[in-house]
Amino acid sequence: MRNLRLIIHREYLARIRNRTFIVMTFLSPLIFVGMILLIAYLSMLNSTEQKIIGIHDDSGMFASEFKDTKNVQYLDYSGRDLADARQEVLTNEYFGLIHISSAPGEKTNVEFFGKDTPGFGTIENIEKTISDKLTREQLIDKGIDVSEIDKARAKVNIDIQNFAGERSSKMSNYIKMFFGGAAGYLLMMFIIIYGNMVMRSVIEEKTNRIIEIIVSSVKPIQLLLGKVVGTSLAGITQFVIWVLLGTVLLFGISSFLGIDPLAAQTPASTVVDQVPQPEINQLMVDILNLPYASLITFFFIYFISGYFLYSAIYAAIGAAVDSETDTQQFMFPIILPLILGIYVGFFSVVENPHGTVSTIFSIIPLTSPIVMLMRIPFGVPWWEILISIVVLIGTNIAVLWISAKIYRVGILMYGKKPTYKEIYKWLKY
Repeated sequence: MRNLRLIIHREYLARIRNRTFIVMTFLSPLIFVGMILLIAYLSMLNSTEQKIIGIHDDSGMFASEFKDTKNVQYLDYSGRDLADARQEVLTNEYFGLIHISSAPGEKTNVEFFGKDTPGFGTIENIEKTISDKLTREQLIDKGIDVSEIDKARAKVNIDIQNFAGERSSKMSNYIKMFFGGAAGYLLMMFIIIYGNMVMRSVIEEKTNRIIEIIVSSVKPIQLLLGKVVGTSLAGITQFVIWVLLGTVLLFGISSFLGIDPLAAQTPASTVVDQVPQPEINQLMVDILNLPYASLITFFFIYFISGYFLYSAIYAAIGAAVDSETDTQQFMFPIILPLILGIYVGFFSVVENPHGTVSTIFSIIPLTSPIVMLMRIPFGVPWWEILISIVVLIGTNIAVLWISAKIYRVGILMYGKKPTYKEIYKWLKY
């Protein structure tokens, strides 16, 4: 145990004292915060920019239906020649010109002239405005009282609740998916970044022949564990600094520059703006009622177990090769389960968190850390979580034993790129 503590201490100090590690620890939050503020600033500029769209309505029916909004202003060119209207819009660099070439009783033909292709929202608004007007006119022509239809129009709001009487919002699944997806994606990135760090550390010591001196007084299994634990502690230290420093920089710089980090206008934010206030209130209740204790507890369990599992594999690969170039043939089998876990999580869990696919992949040890983290916000039976954790820990022990076998032989092998067949033979030594 004393040797293991010394190795962990050495690996931890070696990582945090590295110049690149120090620079990236303090530079990465600055870059990340800068990107967020830049996107927010550009979104604020985009939201304050008003588009000017001309309307040339031959029918005289639709021009008055287009109402100015915060982001769009409409100019009526219906009384002018179409060519002159197009030229004026082009000269003044307006956003575009809507040409409605129809007369009452004829088929309506709508054209949009513009320098750039308009966005989906702009096109949808134009189509809806003209479609609503045509629908009302046709109903009137058939002698139907449109006002009575408007009065009879009913809205249905489904009140969602479970059998215990607990209510939830229509968007609660997306909130749960957000928290679960963030946890799973964070774990994947942590494994890739710091797993590669473990592998490079092993390759570096093997290339410098330092490893030959170290293994003369330390067991390979202790050295393997020390590298994994020491590097993971350094990674956690860096991650904590990123979170703290990033939070301070984000709110400090945004307050100083007067930029709202949440000002980004996206399709999702547009949808949220249209949600009724009672639904938003219920959504806030759903966020507050999330099982945060379970989320945090199981996040650490799966985070540590998943990272140890993959780090042991990364260390074994580092011991088996002589350079990072030689690792490429072994990287795909490692990355594939991580990518598969993310895809299963986002495409299966959100639709059916308790389905067969979601359940199976939350038990398979190579994907369970990601998929189960995505399932937990939806409520998972305790026995499924217990089975998943037991299988994951058992796989950790097995993989650690296999990696130690490969590590023991591989760290002393030089000059030849190993094949899968040769690595299998090392397990018998």
